[in-house]
Amino acid sequence: MTLSLTALGLGIIVLGAALGIGKLANGAMEAMARQPEISSKIQTAMIIAAALIEGAALFAIVVALLKG
Repeated sequence: MTLSLTALGLGIIVLGAALGIGKLANGAMEAMARQPEISSKIQTAMIIAAALIEGAALFAIVVALLKG
């Protein structure tokens, strides 16, 4: 039972991270389309935010595996 709950938790974590990065990329692409002159700044901020989302997701995965 514990293994299945851990697997469910891991799936939710990965899904949340994927949705967050997808939403981030969508917003960045729209912003770059509206203001192409600052696309390099938007891209840098997007990469930093994506790395932070991935870091939080990895931390959550480690915690879920240790608890499970």
